[in-house]
Amino acid sequence: MAGTALVVGASGIVGSASADLLLSEGWTVYGLSRGRPAQAGVRHVAADLQDKAATAAALTDVRPEIVLITTWLRQDSEADNIRVNAAMVRNLLDALRANGGTRHVALVTGLKHYLGPFEAYGKGALPQTPFREDQGRLDVENFYYAQEDEVFAAAERDGFSWSVHRPHTVIGMAVGNAMNMGTTLAVYASLCRETGRPFRFPGSAAQWNGLTDMTDARLLARHLLWAATTPETRNEAFNVVNGDVFRWSWMWGRLAAWFGVEPASFDGSVEPLAVQMAGDEPRWRALAEREGLVEADLARLSSPWHTDADLGRPIEVVTDMSKSRRLGFTEYQPTDDAFFDLFARLRAERIIP
Repeated sequence: MAGTALVVGASGIVGSASADLLLSEGWTVYGLSRGRPAQAGVRHVAADLQDKAATAAALTDVRPEIVLITTWLRQDSEADNIRVNAAMVRNLLDALRANGGTRHVALVTGLKHYLGPFEAYGKGALPQTPFREDQGRLDVENFYYAQEDEVFAAAERDGFSWSVHRPHTVIGMAVGNAMNMGTTLAVYASLCRETGRPFRFPGSAAQWNGLTDMTDARLLARHLLWAATTPETRNEAFNVVNGDVFRWSWMWGRLAAWFGVEPASFDGSVEPLAVQMAGDEPRWRALAEREGLVEADLARLSSPWHTDADLGRPIEVVTDMSKSRRLGFTEYQPTDDAFFDLFARLRAERIIP
């Protein structure tokens, strides 16, 4: 069933995993991004989706059967998130329409659909967990909703099918991403080992003791392709997580063991990574130069603000996958192995020592 696919955000965590999968399945893959995708075989489309005319020009000769939207741009306020990210989706779909359209559009959002945007994250009246797709939108402005509405309107106008994919925190390989817990924790653990600092859990007691889940980017890529090629998934929204649940009180020790550091005991106090890692830029640069690492800029590897937001939540967060299971998606990925696979790859590619 291989054809032509356009991966929007192909240099990101989800986009690069999706491009890898599509290439392995024999698809012709166009990768739209501002930075060039790392994979050999991806046909690069350089475009800034905020520029309507430039996006249309860049996509003039691209006629994909499926489109995977895996990117967003963080702004200073939710109002600006809505304005910028909705326009990016709109400009993309308008450009594709001018080229004859597409068969299916898959949009990646996330659990902020249920938890609310960063400005009101995990606050107010939230739906019960585990989160299920039939739980409606919160009564709050949210750029995920704005992105969905752009897809829904274009689908009704142009006749393509759509799917919306809501992962929990994504574990995967990319450099320069705004939301990257796996690499952030790998860098933090490496700095703890280098300096002898304690490897402290930065989050809340609710996250330390409660159940949670996560999403491997490789599993999410398979979910995207499944939804784009399965008739029963037309015009549906799906949660997508690894299939296991865990407590950070268990996971933290496993991560520490991989790096050969001792996990500090958790006393219930919140010690954000943004505080713990403040001033670490010169330490990382010195470590990178000594060990011959490929990225000496700490800001391109770690996103403490995002990890702090996830690990500092005051509520338990688990996600229901029954909808996908009933329709035939049975993939499973142990989350500790997802972390270990990422750490091994980061080390092999000389991103961490």
